[in-house]
Amino acid sequence: MLADYSYDEMKLYAKVKNLPLFRGEQIFDAISAGKTLDEITNIPKALKEQIEEDYPRYKIEEVFESKDGTKKYIISYPDGNIVESVLMKYKYGYTVCLSTQVGCRMGCKFCASTLNGLARNLSAGEILGQALLINRELGGSKKNRMITNIVLMGSGEPLDNFENVCKFIDLVTSQRGLNVSQRNISLSTCGLVDKIDELAKKNYNITLTISLHSTTDERRKEIMPIANKFSIKEIIGACKRYYDKTGRRIYFEYTLIKGVNDSEQDILRLSNMLKGFNCHVNIIPLNSVKERNLIGSSRLEAYKFAEKLNEKKISATVRRTMGEDIEGACGQLRNKILKNRG
Repeated sequence: MLADYSYDEMKLYAKVKNLPLFRGEQIFDAISAGKTLDEITNIPKALKEQIEEDYPRYKIEEVFESKDGTKKYIISYPDGNIVESVLMKYKYGYTVCLSTQVGCRMGCKFCASTLNGLARNLSAGEILGQALLINRELGGSKKNRMITNIVLMGSGEPLDNFENVCKFIDLVTSQRGLNVSQRNISLSTCGLVDKIDELAKKNYNITLTISLHSTTDERRKEIMPIANKFSIKEIIGACKRYYDKTGRRIYFEYTLIKGVNDSEQDILRLSNMLKGFNCHVNIIPLNSVKERNLIGSSRLEAYKFAEKLNEKKISATVRRTMGEDIEGACGQLRNKILKNRG
């Protein structure tokens, strides 16, 4: 698919197709603007027919808008698969949360993305396509980009699709493309230690976010199967190596689950674990997943948890809840649509 190609690769594609190089530039610019093939006005019909098989055909199927302004997009691909992307508006601009896989195989008990397992990886261009479509839907263009920040926290484990995610980062930060700053990109992982080390070698300026959600390996294994492969100590070690390599502050996500990871002992263990480390903890009241029978702690309990961490000199805040009325958590809406399809 042509959305997978960098600017230089697109010019090479034109050369292989015996086209003038400027045609490759035109095709690249059209894709970066989120245009369909029919909407391109500066290339001839014969050329459109020549590239039709390779031109991206992802599209926005449905848009759901929350009362708080959050939007969830259902984006479809030609093979019939769908993913969710979420748009959140802040004072500083728009943040878009992108999916990196169709489904997920990590099996985290609090996440709806894993309920049907992993269907397939998304290509770099398919991940990029979500941003391109939403940027255009907002009225943006390459020269007037509306999206300011990107978080890879939708369906899927980004580091389980390592090569495609890295290619996406290269594409979306290209000056010829959307030209998003690497510093405005966050990647969330459940803790694939070997891949965190590989990511550090890339020397990107992106923010690494770790889905931690427990202070003991025993309890983490109950809610996150990846804990059977990598211990918390190993994950923290990889984070420190990432910080040493990149100088980028590490963020930890900690979803509060009532009676599971919200005790005073958890606060003590978490503070001891992160003491002296340049990091921040995002406390997240669980957005309950009916299929998992897990109950989230209240927002008041979340604020108290964060306050006690701050008292112990660990930077912590409670994440703002957005899009609850449109099933904003990862995978919830996709699963509902798949059920309705029968």
